[in-house]
Amino acid sequence: MPPSPDIDTGVPHSARIWNYWLGGKDNYPVDREVGEEFLSIFPGQVDIARAQRHFLARVVRFLGTEAGIRQFLDVGTGLPTVDNTHEVAQRVAPESRIVYVDNDPLVLAHARALLTSTSEGATDYIDADLHEPESILEAASATLDFSRPVALMLLGILGHVPGEDDPHGLLRRLLEQLAPGSYLVLADGTNVVNAERQNTDETARARAIQLYAASGGIPYHLRGPEEITAFFDGLELVEPGVLSVSWWRPEPSPFGKPREVDSYGGVARKP
Repeated sequence: MPPSPDIDTGVPHSARIWNYWLGGKDNYPVDREVGEEFLSIFPGQVDIARAQRHFLARVVRFLGTEAGIRQFLDVGTGLPTVDNTHEVAQRVAPESRIVYVDNDPLVLAHARALLTSTSEGATDYIDADLHEPESILEAASATLDFSRPVALMLLGILGHVPGEDDPHGLLRRLLEQLAPGSYLVLADGTNVVNAERQNTDETARARAIQLYAASGGIPYHLRGPEEITAFFDGLELVEPGVLSVSWWRPEPSPFGKPREVDSYGGVARKP
């Protein structure tokens, strides 16, 4: 794909590497090189990427059917792929309104693909940073009605926010402005999934993430399951709670129970 003047093709980017792991073509040689080096150390990352994508689809269907949500604020959406939030939501309810938020120039270049919508609903894109919650909410209010419930979606995003940047505070500033009956959907990488498992994979994943950070990409911070669960404090967790994303209301399959992956997530309602 031809580079844009605003895109640094010499530095890997998480959205483009994630796109590569999902089999997409919106990436550059540096992304593929780092992505392959990552997989050579921790091959399970492809399973995580796919499981998190399937988690998104199941969650959005749940929100649109059982929870009756018609508004979605997807922060850190990344590059378009199959079953984007607006596609899943508007299949369930064509009148759904979706706002995507990202601050990567490549995502911005692909915003046109994200801005497709049913005639009954709406889709918009905001060029903004999670570190500026008020700016996100102000811009999103042009499309979303914050007096009504909204689903706030943060998939694989808070891992890019180190503890010193107060991820809990940033999340709280977003949630405070959402109406009662809104939902939080959150998932991120874990550093320990199951105490009974050998820690070989966890050690390998930590080394792979160190390699990624050393390559110039934005560092990703693994958190324990209890730390991820803490992001839902004060909210009403939807069953089955916070667990490996592949196990959150898995769909029937002839292949049996899905494989556990090192990404924890959940859904919770704002009372």
